[in-house]
Amino acid sequence: MNTCESRGVGQGEGGQPYATKAKSEGHAMKDVYSTGEAAKICRVSQQTIIRCFDSGKLDGFYVPGSRFRRIPRESLVRFMKENAIPLANLDSDKKKVLVVDDEPEIVDLLVDVLERDGRFEVKTATCGYDAGLLTQQFRPDVIVLDYMLPDINANVVCKTIHSNPSLEDTKIILISGHIEKEDAPAETQQLGADAFLHKPFQINELVATIADLLKL
Repeated sequence: MNTCESRGVGQGEGGQPYATKAKSEGHAMKDVYSTGEAAKICRVSQQTIIRCFDSGKLDGFYVPGSRFRRIPRESLVRFMKENAIPLANLDSDKKKVLVVDDEPEIVDLLVDVLERDGRFEVKTATCGYDAGLLTQQFRPDVIVLDYMLPDINANVVCKTIHSNPSLEDTKIILISGHIEKEDAPAETQQLGADAFLHKPFQINELVATIADLLKL
């Protein structure tokens, strides 16, 4: 099987990693979920959740004046129990971050900072192959994606993510030292990424970008 090592993130001037510690915060559990959030918790597609909602198998309500479906926590718990879906994901309100980079020093630092922050669950990959597998299994809320990977470039990863309806809420932060800052906006838009950070970058800048995209 064609696979590669998965690991757990930014460098400063002269290749020295920045180690700015992010502030840790407490967060209350949610009472109501969107269909996209419920899909990630249940590890199924958003369309599956919508079908169960529309057929009455999953209780919920529409946001007044809109077609947006919302699912109360107790309804989601009942649905998960009835379908033998583990409740572990529901009990954790941590946002899922997938770091995809082939530089071990950067990856290790990012994992350390993000996990100590307290708001994030982090998984890592060092190549596009593992990134694809983990994206399907982990269903991250945000992917921190290096532009140049050993096997493929970010363009392929972005296309794969955008072609999957169940990942439509997944945010992509592109990181690279190969793209000039003046070219970054056009490249980011072309790839369908949500943000861009030029290497080397400050770790607290990445944490702030993730928090902003996920509205934390």
